[in-house]
Amino acid sequence: VQLVESGGALVQAGGSLRLSCAASGFHLDSYGIGWFRQAPGKEREAVSYIRGSSGTRYYADSVKGRFTISRDNAKNSVYLQMNSLKAEDTAVYYCARGRPISSAWRTSSMYGLWGQGTLVTVSS
Repeated sequence: VQLVESGGALVQAGGSLRLSCAASGFHLDSYGIGWFRQAPGKEREAVSYIRGSSGTRYYADSVKGRFTISRDNAKNSVYLQMNSLKAEDTAVYYCARGRPISSAWRTSSMYGLWGQGTLVTVSS
């Protein structure tokens, strides 16, 4: 049972990236998947979450309108499309599995399985 992120890269400000989170050993549609990020010297913060049963999506205010979370059940993967990237989006991005209630989707302790992370660097 694991999650593997990919897609991180160095990109210029204003550019786009799509991160992937591939699940193995379980079916993604039975769980929610969250994306978190951690910049150097900062605490980990929640970016987005997609609920397993309903597909309801949640976004942090800092990325709303720029990032889109999606899920492909056939590929057992969740994606984070990131557009209009800014230097402050630079971080290691992690996907995580959990079933938080709506008000707790930002709480990292509500997630029990984490990927290893993928680095996104946005140059200004």
